[in-house]
Amino acid sequence: MHSRGNLKRGKIRSPKKALPVLFALLVATFLVSLNLGFKQIPIQTIFDALFYGVVDLSPQSTVSYVDRVIIMEIRLPRLIGGILVGSSLGVSGAVLQGIFRNNLAEPYVTGVSSGAAVGGASAIVLGFGVTIFGTAAVSVLAFIGAISAVLLAYNIARVGSRVPVVTLLLSGISVSVFLSAIITLMMVFSGEELRALIFWLLGSLSSMSWMKISVILPPIILAFTIIAVYARDLNVMTLGEDTAHTLGVRVERSKIVLIFAVSLATALAVSVSGIIGFVGLVVPHITRIIFGPDHRVLLPASMMGGAIFLMLCDALARTAFRSVGGIGMELPVGVVTALIGGPLFIYLLRRTKGRYSL
Repeated sequence: MHSRGNLKRGKIRSPKKALPVLFALLVATFLVSLNLGFKQIPIQTIFDALFYGVVDLSPQSTVSYVDRVIIMEIRLPRLIGGILVGSSLGVSGAVLQGIFRNNLAEPYVTGVSSGAAVGGASAIVLGFGVTIFGTAAVSVLAFIGAISAVLLAYNIARVGSRVPVVTLLLSGISVSVFLSAIITLMMVFSGEELRALIFWLLGSLSSMSWMKISVILPPIILAFTIIAVYARDLNVMTLGEDTAHTLGVRVERSKIVLIFAVSLATALAVSVSGIIGFVGLVVPHITRIIFGPDHRVLLPASMMGGAIFLMLCDALARTAFRSVGGIGMELPVGVVTALIGGPLFIYLLRRTKGRYSL
């Protein structure tokens, strides 16, 4: 499996110099998203609330109690959670596209999403109302299911001490299909929990909280650090495993470490947000076209791009119905990412068709 156009340079002549621009866009998207919702809050009030919440120096009277709660307890954790989830999916997609040497790979290809869906669906259908280690049982079981699915796919694909990428891809698909059948069976017998189950499977950031952020943030930072350390090895691996081995890269070790880091980041993201599609597929594809194939630039670009894309989609999910008719409801963000990401990916695929072979 390879991409013939995998090593073509992007359109930007100095990709590293463009990263600060992308970061500025991330900050701008974050501030604009804080202003969007069923209640419009002036930008100055947002800055006052953030300043008061962080350094505890701004006069309390400048921001009403309602505005402070909306910003600090509802929108801010939701946006930070969206940044963590979007960046995890974006960077994971970029890594897997490098490992599989195919720009059509995405974070869920190893069975992570199906495993998380089985775990989360089990908690919903069984009606677990307790919390485990300070976070919702749905998130805990989703994380366990995601990691278990990846380990199962990995062990099925292992041939001696090696894990061929094509075999890993096929085993991940097989595990996903089997687990999808289990999810369908759960939906049949879910009864009154069917609506909650469907809403979670479609993906949403509405239940994001400071507690969930505090749980997933340290391991996500660990996963990102590991991926950054192996960025150079990933660059060499895109040339082929034999070539990488000749150039001194310990391919199997690098592959295992990267798959572990990607699986950890993706499992954590899915465990708190449900299954949000197309972020890890479309964003790395676009950033590769713009920034080029060097993973030392591509990974941070995909990280920030994933966060920006998910924040924009979540803002649309929160405000779409209010803009249309003032209805007090929101769409699952996974629906919005699919509606936007699907056609966009088809367009990109038509632009690059003929470059990929299986």
